[in-house]
Amino acid sequence: MINLTIDDIPVSVPEGTTVLEAAKQAGIKIPTLCYLKDINEIGACRVCIVEIQGARALQASCVYPATEGLVVYTNSPKVREARRATVELILSSHERKCLTCPRNRNCELQTLAEELGIDDIRFDGENTHHEIDDLSPSIVRDNNKCILCRRCVSVCKNVQTVSVIDSAYRGINTRIGSAFDMSLADVPCVNCGQCISACPVGALYEKNEIDDVWKALADETKHVVVQTAPAVRAGLGEEFGLEMGTPVTGKMVSALRKLGFDKVFDTDFAADLTIMEEGTELLHRIQNGGKLPMITSCSPGWIKFCEHFFPEFIPNLSSCKSPHQMFGAVLKSYYAEQMGIDPKDIYVVSVMPCSSKKFESKREEMAVNGLEDVDSVITTRELAKMIKQAGIQFTRLEDGEFDVPFGIGSGAGVIFGATGGVMEAALRTVKELVEHKDLDKVEFEAVRGTDGIKTASVDIGGTAVNVAVAHGLGNARKLLNDIKEGKADYHFIEIMACPGGCVTGGGQPIVDSFTRAEVDVKKLRAKALYTEDQNLPVRQSHKNPAIVKIYEDYLGEPCGHKSHELLHTHYAARSNYIED
Repeated sequence: MINLTIDDIPVSVPEGTTVLEAAKQAGIKIPTLCYLKDINEIGACRVCIVEIQGARALQASCVYPATEGLVVYTNSPKVREARRATVELILSSHERKCLTCPRNRNCELQTLAEELGIDDIRFDGENTHHEIDDLSPSIVRDNNKCILCRRCVSVCKNVQTVSVIDSAYRGINTRIGSAFDMSLADVPCVNCGQCISACPVGALYEKNEIDDVWKALADETKHVVVQTAPAVRAGLGEEFGLEMGTPVTGKMVSALRKLGFDKVFDTDFAADLTIMEEGTELLHRIQNGGKLPMITSCSPGWIKFCEHFFPEFIPNLSSCKSPHQMFGAVLKSYYAEQMGIDPKDIYVVSVMPCSSKKFESKREEMAVNGLEDVDSVITTRELAKMIKQAGIQFTRLEDGEFDVPFGIGSGAGVIFGATGGVMEAALRTVKELVEHKDLDKVEFEAVRGTDGIKTASVDIGGTAVNVAVAHGLGNARKLLNDIKEGKADYHFIEIMACPGGCVTGGGQPIVDSFTRAEVDVKKLRAKALYTEDQNLPVRQSHKNPAIVKIYEDYLGEPCGHKSHELLHTHYAARSNYIED
């Protein structure tokens, strides 16, 4: 252990601890800006500077190691003045249109300026205008707001291993960009939105579809249906001041009804539908010598990653559409028939924790009979904005219920939002259907948790089925490379593009760097889903009565002709850079 003193407080920390981490242990908050725990620790912004007794200059605490006998001051006059000047310099060349910025009141730079008491900027910097890149269907990049913290670069390169953005040019001309100044739409960006979650300011944000949804709601010729992904209920409450990990399913349903949607359905139903199709597909492949390992296709960011970087694994992908796309197809066929509505008059809105779902909904493959499965995708953050725009007092709402029959979902469908959830949901159904007896226990803890790669072997009808779960594309890359090199052998793999799965998707409420360093966001949000799973009367997809009925009345059997027509699709290799 290392013993040091910070602001006259004695602290003991393990060797290798930084001064920033040591201060945190002592209950002392040192402000940061470029720092993002375990992702971006480069000491670039100089906001976290501290005074070290005996040192000639102030030091960046996020990279300065704690050493025996070190004496540190985090709030001396020298530190305060230097920190304040640093932030003023950043602000001097920053586009300060805070009131119209998507990150207004949730901006780390704005918060820092307030905490430091900056009410005047002494420096007159040059503002270079940058064209806004809004060509991507999912992500908007506004370099006019960029502060060159490089957090987006680090998460894209080191966590997701996509590496489509980096710093370019030098000195005052430095900016974050893609190769050859291409748009994000023309490079192998997978639209995961982790760069948005990492950005401390408004330089990156999701493509806004709120106006499209308001327009549809105002169109009396449209029957507007909304579906909500399981992870949304685990994050939405944070936008209204509720504690992280608070499930708000009932209030969310009530808010959606107040917004004017004709029907409020639960994507959990479609998650159960996915398990029926994907589980059957897996059994067919195992029993008939099909391509293994089979890999889940619920995460559109992962699918695009596979198309760009691992096209040899495309035959391994499940042919199933993701749950919300399946739901859209069902709503514009079976539901339309049941309700006597022309499918062209049904407008499907998906509320998703994921920015990549916006891209997915526009894929040519995601349509039946010339109609897009899903018309608009809004993120959890966009839904919160709509609720606020409508003047709805969210925390005062009574709990509402989803509309039937597509508001009925099982606990297996709920846990889709956490890493390992799709795998566990599949095992709950496949094992029981193969063995023709009820499970003594439906939980499969081996595939739960936040380890980057989880593996297990499950006995299903006397056959050892090897499974793996990976979340975060860096972990996916490692897993696929191990398979290519013959180091691993699996039957079934779940991959989610975002670390932690959908609960920390690119469309979820943004958590500032200080909170991210203090709490396990993935764990808290996932706990909300597992709690809801435990409290539901039906916890397996094949026992969902709404699922049983749709197969009896319309689909026939899983992976049958009708199912393939509506619920399955295909994928193809993509070039990494679009050429003129």
